[in-house]
Amino acid sequence: MNDDQPGDMPSDRSTMVRTQIAIDEASFFLAQGQDLVALKARIEEAVHAGGGFVSFVVVGNREVSALFTPHSRAILSVETVPYDARDTGDSDDPYGGFFDA
Repeated sequence: MNDDQPGDMPSDRSTMVRTQIAIDEASFFLAQGQDLVALKARIEEAVHAGGGFVSFVVVGNREVSALFTPHSRAILSVETVPYDARDTGDSDDPYGGFFDA
């Protein structure tokens, strides 16, 4: 008998944690290796300064710069997903992914 519940990840597959940031109406999956504490601090600094661009690397190893102002809303969420060896966070080594149609 199998005790797996619908949606459970198979135990023989490697997983990793993926973080999503939603900024107003846009959302991005962050690449592995992003320092969330530092990213939050940079966002707070931009907001306290009245606004500023904050850069981060997203899945596909692409750099994104987002303008944060006192009126911006940002939400960070995390989930466990299947492991993807390409997701290194190295923006010098981009690969196809969520941005490719």
